[in-house]
Amino acid sequence: MRKKEATILIVDDDDDILFSARISLKKYFTAINTLNNPKKIREFLLSNPVDVVLLDMNYRIGFEDGKEGLYWLKQIKELSPSTTVVLMTAFGSVHLAVEAIKQGATDFILKPWNTEKLYAVVNAGVELARSKRKTHQLQHIQEVKDKDFHHKTEHIIGRAPAMESAIKLVHKVAPTDATILILGENGTGKYVFAKEIHLKSKRSSKPFIHVDLGALNENIFESELFGYAKGAFTDAHKDTIGRFELAEGGTIFLDEIGNLPLHLQSKLLTVIQNRKVTRLGEGKERAIDVRIICATNAPIHEMVNNQTFRQDLLFRINTIELNLPALRNRQEDIPLLVTHFLEKLTKKYRKPIAKVSKEAMQTLLKYHWPGNIREVEHIIERAVIISDTEIIQTEDLHFSSQQLPDAKLQSLNLEETEKLLIQKALEKHQGNISRAAKELGLTRAALYRRLEKHQL
Repeated sequence: MRKKEATILIVDDDDDILFSARISLKKYFTAINTLNNPKKIREFLLSNPVDVVLLDMNYRIGFEDGKEGLYWLKQIKELSPSTTVVLMTAFGSVHLAVEAIKQGATDFILKPWNTEKLYAVVNAGVELARSKRKTHQLQHIQEVKDKDFHHKTEHIIGRAPAMESAIKLVHKVAPTDATILILGENGTGKYVFAKEIHLKSKRSSKPFIHVDLGALNENIFESELFGYAKGAFTDAHKDTIGRFELAEGGTIFLDEIGNLPLHLQSKLLTVIQNRKVTRLGEGKERAIDVRIICATNAPIHEMVNNQTFRQDLLFRINTIELNLPALRNRQEDIPLLVTHFLEKLTKKYRKPIAKVSKEAMQTLLKYHWPGNIREVEHIIERAVIISDTEIIQTEDLHFSSQQLPDAKLQSLNLEETEKLLIQKALEKHQGNISRAAKELGLTRAALYRRLEKHQL
């Protein structure tokens, strides 16, 4: 039997107990440490990450009240919150062990113990410690992301009437907990608006969790969003929280919701209605307190009419509907966006570029922008990288669809334009899905769906 990677600390003033426990556990775990004086616990924990502490309740001769054990239990929990504490006690002191569990101990073992029972209790403690450590790591990662998220917030840029209307709506609905559906083409800024709504809400200090449903494999939908219990499936080695629980107190942004299959829509609807999640492989419902923002570039109202999207789910997610205009419908904002991205990217690449030439700006204004704001950033970034002067020239600009026939470039039919752009991207990258998807600003999964839609 292979030993489990784990550090166990046994604390008891009886050397015979220490020896017996060490012999019983050393064939199961890689590191077994013993202390015969509880005053050394602090020094040991500060120097070593410990999974489980086996802690005796009494250390002074003639005293059986367990107060020392409770004192050291508190010290351990303060020094190392993720460490599991298992109490060792005599049969007559079970009431003390029960009190200790109320104060943070995980379990207790009676002296003298059965080796199999001792192993089972300690092994369960190791798994619990790992689960706590993983949760703390996730929380720390999320805290770092949240801090980074606040520092890197993009400003919403636009003076066009349609944009001013959208911005006013954000200011009205952000302080509420209303469920919001953001509609708009790819690259129109749905993520940026969702982020702005969160930052202007009362939940701004809590997590903002972004879930790209278009890139989420159907097989892991439930486990990713709702979490799973240990043993729920082959690789489920421990209890794991889902995205909804990770967003507790904050906002969850469900992007590309229009791409969610019908059978998964019903599961999402149940969670939104009940505000409860059930982890995969577990029967217990867990209440959630999250604000829900959804987004899609799909014609979702048409999908309801075609019965490819549930009407009841649409009712639940669009208490407020926010429509973002395509860039071609707000050309007056193009110079603002170009200036914004030029300032941002010249700093990033440390290039002394001051502006865009008049000719280059005219070219940018005439372009139809199928990729919207995301494409503006992409084109300006490329121009900043390749430019050798302090002014961006027309020849520095590269448009992914520049070879399309002029008549088709001017087409306002979104379906035709999308199909043509996909064909061009595939031709340019010789059928490489990953590269074509990247150029189009899509995920691989989203591009595959569009290939199927256009029968390409």
